[in-house]
Amino acid sequence: MLKRNKFKLIFTLSGLSIPTLSFANDLKVNDPVGISFWLISIIMVAATVFFLMSVNSVNGKWRTSMIIAALVTLVAGIHYFYMREIWVTTGQSPTVYRYIDWLITVPLQLIEFYLILAASATIALPVFWRLFVFSIVMLLSGYLGETDFINPYLGLVVGILAWIAILYELFLGEAAKVCAEKAPASVQQSFSVMKWIVTLGWAIYPLGYIFGYLVDGIDAATLNFIYNIADLVNKIIFCLAIWACAVKVSETDYKSK
Repeated sequence: MLKRNKFKLIFTLSGLSIPTLSFANDLKVNDPVGISFWLISIIMVAATVFFLMSVNSVNGKWRTSMIIAALVTLVAGIHYFYMREIWVTTGQSPTVYRYIDWLITVPLQLIEFYLILAASATIALPVFWRLFVFSIVMLLSGYLGETDFINPYLGLVVGILAWIAILYELFLGEAAKVCAEKAPASVQQSFSVMKWIVTLGWAIYPLGYIFGYLVDGIDAATLNFIYNIADLVNKIIFCLAIWACAVKVSETDYKSK
């Protein structure tokens, strides 16, 4: 029964990636942005299936982290289906879909820091809420600024300040201290990979805001291609770090019994 349900899930997720007729007709071989939308949407679906299939291969305390990882790639994949349609049929940047995607997936990714620490150590709940709230503030300020609901420079400043607050928590705050003092080596390694993705990988987004919107220094095609590659790295590798940690800790726990 379990295997049957897994196959049903795979077929359902695969069906989401079937292109509409308009997309199939309009995708050009010389459109690297459209092709990148297509490839990443499929990769996100494949990653979702992989993470969900891995849930039963890890200890119970890690299953929530694996499910959240699958949700991150699933939500991103669904939005990429819509974004690829908009790009290849209109040539316009799917800004609103990107922010909807980020408003869901980014808080889920930051929650993962709390979850992987809580699976192996005692950590206070306020860490969870700080990471969650800072992520929402960061994204809402960026969206409101980029859509001119507020002054775009104010949106940029507030967003960067919220991002700095997140980095403080991960490098110097309570989350960082719990990781360094209480977490096993495998958790520390994954935590390090994840926090550097949030630091270096996420730096692309404020730069895109500045050069793609405020000063108009990057054309829409280049900006979307960069965003696509950034999303691929920042989501897939981030979630793979969680998977690697969950598998390693689960294997260690099994051998110690």
